[in-house]
Amino acid sequence: MPGIVGLITKMPRAWAEPQLQRMVESLRHESFYEIGTWIDESLGVYVGWAARKGSSSACMPVCTGTGEVSLVFSGEDFSDPGVVGRSQPGRPTPGEKPLSYLLRMYEDDAAFPAGLNGRFHGLLTDLKRGTAMLFNDRFGMHRIYYHEAKDAFYFAAEAKAILAVRKELRTANRKSLGEFLACGCVLENRSLFEGLNVLPTASAWVFRQGAVERKSSYFQPREWEEQAPMEAEAYYQELKTVFSKNLPRYFSGPERIGMSLTGGLDTRMIMAWQKFPSRSLPCYSFGSMFRDCQDVAVARKVAEVCGQSHEVIEVGEDFLSRFPHYAERAVYLSDGCTEVSRASDLYVNEKAREIAPVRMTGNYGGEVLRRIVAFRPGLPLPGLFTSELVESARQAADTYRDLLRCHPLSFAVFRQAPWHHYGLLELEQTQIALRSPYLDNDFVRTVFRAPPSALDTEFCLQLIADGDQTLRQIRTDRGLGGNRGRVRSAISRGLLEFTFKAEYAYDYGMPQAVVQVDHAFAPLHLERLFLGRHKFGHYRLWYRDALSKYVREMLLDSRSLSRSYLNKNTVEHIVSSHTGGKRNYTTTIHKLLTLEHVHRLFIDAN
Repeated sequence: MPGIVGLITKMPRAWAEPQLQRMVESLRHESFYEIGTWIDESLGVYVGWAARKGSSSACMPVCTGTGEVSLVFSGEDFSDPGVVGRSQPGRPTPGEKPLSYLLRMYEDDAAFPAGLNGRFHGLLTDLKRGTAMLFNDRFGMHRIYYHEAKDAFYFAAEAKAILAVRKELRTANRKSLGEFLACGCVLENRSLFEGLNVLPTASAWVFRQGAVERKSSYFQPREWEEQAPMEAEAYYQELKTVFSKNLPRYFSGPERIGMSLTGGLDTRMIMAWQKFPSRSLPCYSFGSMFRDCQDVAVARKVAEVCGQSHEVIEVGEDFLSRFPHYAERAVYLSDGCTEVSRASDLYVNEKAREIAPVRMTGNYGGEVLRRIVAFRPGLPLPGLFTSELVESARQAADTYRDLLRCHPLSFAVFRQAPWHHYGLLELEQTQIALRSPYLDNDFVRTVFRAPPSALDTEFCLQLIADGDQTLRQIRTDRGLGGNRGRVRSAISRGLLEFTFKAEYAYDYGMPQAVVQVDHAFAPLHLERLFLGRHKFGHYRLWYRDALSKYVREMLLDSRSLSRSYLNKNTVEHIVSSHTGGKRNYTTTIHKLLTLEHVHRLFIDAN
């Protein structure tokens, strides 16, 4: 993922600079990346970056006229254009670099970077003060890994950059592995690797003379949690005002933007309030190899009403033929933060980049507006892992329960988002710049004042109607909205809910007792009755058929079966039973393949 890397040290340049070069090179994933380095020996600062060509972050560093203040910045800022010295995002004043206004904000605001709004991280040096400041956004969504060694402080947008120069860190953290197995992500700002951690949300860490002086935070969640709740109508009006006012900022800048449309509420709200000339906003949806899923069918109607083009990026035979490449790449690019099942997301985002380098989404809308909890812990399959690792997974469930004891929205945006949602975001942003208005500072601050009665879909439907009544009349992929009348709407919702659950039951959730029956009727292709109605990934079927050879080659390889935390016989049973159509071990195979890639790509390389 584009971002910054570097080290802060008292060691001489001859020792530090070669390490910086290796760290930067480890981020050069695509031909459309630009890389660079910047060094200040007096402060012990060695920093580099990778950025997409054409993005504002490619023009680094930005410096004041005297050169006393310098900044290397990655990400995007959507703060209020009314701030003194502030130009529109990506639109510098004549004669200056993009993002130069951030230096004026720093000089004018003692609380910098508290006034920034978006996903970002950066390193700012101030020669007058003799300091360097490493900072990130208040949601921690533009991640920074760090390692504190005796001779240097290392930081990087990707773990692999630090692993490239500190090979002793290529060891799995047992607690983190347990959390990955139980929760699908690592908790509490740790990484999969021993001694490698994640910068906390809203950090502004200050360095002096090559060492950490102060680990500060410029924002605490309680600042929003302690706001007084609002009455329902007053809250809705405030939410509508903030959303409609701030939304245009996310469509600014010189780069072409594509709209990633789904059949749900959150992208619909964006389309209802952001108006575009006909055929000026390319829209697309991700589709199944079996049929037009609900996302595609509904999104096509939304795009048509809005006068925009729409195309489908299908996940089918082309993807399956290259799955080994995408599976390994997904784990590598995300530093093991995503499972191999996200290989299809890497594939569709590569295709999306051909449409536009910026992808607008409705991501996080459900988590913010409707407090959706996207992950819960679960124990791994009995008999597969050693008792020590299973115990780590049990402890992960306890950790999760403790973390859940906070304001529900704080859990969603300050814990769930930077830990659980981050891996997919990191993977997507290796290809495109991903934007969403639902982690806007003003928007989230307002939602913290929501009364309990406002946490349902009716408020979202009303917001759509107030923006564009015609869009309100198109039902969602789950049957919400529309103009069919109460009875017909209830029938439609019931049918769509049935097909949604039936698809899950036929794919990931197929009960073991049914698997062999389904396999016996394989010549009838019953999957065509269920799959592709709501999802574009069909891994139970793929692992059994098209990808069975890959699964066997990866998991029955002598290296894979020799992992100290695995029961060899159980792995062999899982592979033979699933690929033979006798059992359903889809989610377990996801985990096994991902762990094996983590070992081969990061740990075995030691």
